[in-house]
Amino acid sequence: QVQLVESGGGLVQAGGSLRLSCAASGRTFSTYAMGWFRQTPGKGRELVAAISRNGGRTNYADSVKGRFTISRDNAVNTVYLQMNSLKPEDTAVYYCAADWALSGVVYTTSDKYSYWGQGTQVTVSS
Repeated sequence: QVQLVESGGGLVQAGGSLRLSCAASGRTFSTYAMGWFRQTPGKGRELVAAISRNGGRTNYADSVKGRFTISRDNAVNTVYLQMNSLKPEDTAVYYCAADWALSGVVYTTSDKYSYWGQGTQVTVSS
């Protein structure tokens, strides 16, 4: 069982930056592929970024490529999402997700993840 707790959300002006963190419980964090998803009212969760268990592979939604960076520190059981050049359309609740994976595997759809955090609100004002 893995528990995930996101932090770092908030209100920022367009063009600004935020860094989200997701802290995971347990001693097997390094065996989990991780992902960040976001959701707006009336829409399903969409992938923002995903990372393999050792951080060697990543995947990004086209809408955030070049602006967002996913990374992880297995020593402290945490995955990060650095968000730069934020736009109003980035406004959403951001969720961290985890599931066990083979080395080098990246999961890009929500149905591949068994564990989810509670979400953190990101609001970008114009």
